[in-house]
Amino acid sequence: MRWFASLIAALFLAFPAGAQDRLEIDVALALGIDISGSIDRDEAQMQRSGYVEAFRDPEIRRAILGGNHGRIAVAYYEWSDSWLQKLLIDWTLLDSEAAIQAFADRLEKAPISIARRTSISGAIRYAVPLFGRLPWDASRLVLDISGDGSNNDGGLVTIARHEALERKIVINGLPIMNDRPNPFGFPTEADLNVYYLHCVVGGPRSFVEVARNFEDFPRAVRKKLLQEVAEDFDRNELGVPRAGAQLAQSRPSRRSAASDDYTRYVRPEYALGCDVGERRSREFWQRRFGVTPD
Repeated sequence: MRWFASLIAALFLAFPAGAQDRLEIDVALALGIDISGSIDRDEAQMQRSGYVEAFRDPEIRRAILGGNHGRIAVAYYEWSDSWLQKLLIDWTLLDSEAAIQAFADRLEKAPISIARRTSISGAIRYAVPLFGRLPWDASRLVLDISGDGSNNDGGLVTIARHEALERKIVINGLPIMNDRPNPFGFPTEADLNVYYLHCVVGGPRSFVEVARNFEDFPRAVRKKLLQEVAEDFDRNELGVPRAGAQLAQSRPSRRSAASDDYTRYVRPEYALGCDVGERRSREFWQRRFGVTPD
């Protein structure tokens, strides 16, 4: 009987009490929002309002509650410099109309911030341990990065992306085509959507949803969220679901998801190079002020 008791004790150590009782959810969605210096306070408010309106949208609520488990988890943070990320709302379970409404209300009341540089790599790296402490068992881990510029701080974005994909975190993108004058005089990026597609997003069924400007942000957020809480394989060349697609929560096989290599789900190298933001930043500051930023 001693060997039997030892076996039971070993099993309890390997599978502690409660380890098999974690609540299952359809999606764990981390929303990373750009507050760099190219975004003014009005634009920051447009972003915030876009997310608040989206979580109050009846169709999005139906999609959230209509999945296999009928619940998702959401975390909301803002990012700028490589060292600057602010968690506004930690992981929150959205499993009812009341829970979704409370999340939207809380987000609406949170303060608006503005910072300086654009570190998409820092935003991605911040999300990795955020997912690591998720208190529920998610069928999918999805990181959403929205912003109006390419990475120019905190290391190469492709390296950070690879680290996230190794942990089976899908990265989607919402680039904002911002043609408003930059307060520092930094040039706008007409090809930001292509940069996001090749340098930022990755993982199975990853996609880019483009906001044509900040006024278009609420529409883009709504469409993006519907795609992220739904499964659809019929996408165009930018990874966006085609018109008329049916919405249905993802039900991936745990076995296939566990064995799949997410790092292979990336597009070919960007024609201008995924370090284009760093190069543009150095050239701009050198040309205008005769200095190179730290």
